[in-house]
Amino acid sequence: MTENDRWPASGRVTLNDVARKAEVSRALVSIVMRDVPGASAATRERVKAVAQALGYRPDVRARSLAGQKSRLIGVMFGVGVGSFHFELLEGLYAAAEQHGHSLVLAALTAGRDERKAAQSLEDFRFEAVIMLGPPTPRPLLAGKVPVVVVGWDVNDSTVDVVRTSDERGMSRAVEHLVALGHRKIAHLDGGDDLISASRRNAYTKAMLERGLGSEIRLVPAGQTYLDGQRAARTLLEDRKALPTGLIAFNDDTAVAAMGMLAQQGVDVPGRLSVVGWDNSEAAALSPVGLTSVAQQPADLARLAVERTVARVEQRRIEHRQIVLDPSLRLRSSTAVAHDPMS
Repeated sequence: MTENDRWPASGRVTLNDVARKAEVSRALVSIVMRDVPGASAATRERVKAVAQALGYRPDVRARSLAGQKSRLIGVMFGVGVGSFHFELLEGLYAAAEQHGHSLVLAALTAGRDERKAAQSLEDFRFEAVIMLGPPTPRPLLAGKVPVVVVGWDVNDSTVDVVRTSDERGMSRAVEHLVALGHRKIAHLDGGDDLISASRRNAYTKAMLERGLGSEIRLVPAGQTYLDGQRAARTLLEDRKALPTGLIAFNDDTAVAAMGMLAQQGVDVPGRLSVVGWDNSEAAALSPVGLTSVAQQPADLARLAVERTVARVEQRRIEHRQIVLDPSLRLRSSTAVAHDPMS
């Protein structure tokens, strides 16, 4: 075995290791890794291939101390608020890697709010923040670093927004159930945050537009599996008043509600049609395939990273908001109303 085949002796791949293997100088490797002028396209391709093969990762703290751009993006996200956030996180990692950036995560829990999450990011010289939560009207870091929120609207000129249209998604869900003969359509509410309020308002508007104002029914729930179970128990307290259609805040609560209803002998979709939100893996794998308003987490994540990088690079941006149009993914949880006149 030659000297160049022993990688790395210290257990961590360094610039020197990459330089020796690629047979170039350490300075040239540094130029390639920092993506600055000074290396030919062929050399860049060769050095990056060697770095990837060796498993080289930049020393973020050393780069920060040296005064270089950290290429770090902070991400605030909620724990226990549904599986969709974790699909977004996976998409953010993939998109950030394509742009040569890394992520540093700051989790939000019941005892760890936005302020504490922001403070934890201060240990890193991050260049921008992507927020998957908390859905706040005024992010604490707004105006201090580029901030991109994913999923809700923020009326602040310093904050970029990437979201799916709740209004169009809810309109499609209500219209689908109405076309199947449903009139008694309830909504499992997501709680008191901005995203929940947006979907709640969109549901109310969609019902009013179809002349169903008297049938509006908001069922207190939340955003977790347990919240969906509790909401189903609330519905079951008066079976005579059961709706024939149900639109949940997200797939997690919808799947949980369907499970509880099935245990209590309420057939889905024979007695009650259910629509979820997100079109997550939970919707596809549910024992009764869940019809769901389809968001595209990979697209949302990609657009959020692209907008973040554009802000860091101080590029000109015409529109602060990016609003995607959701579709409705039909599965077996919705059917013709058991009593179209109900």
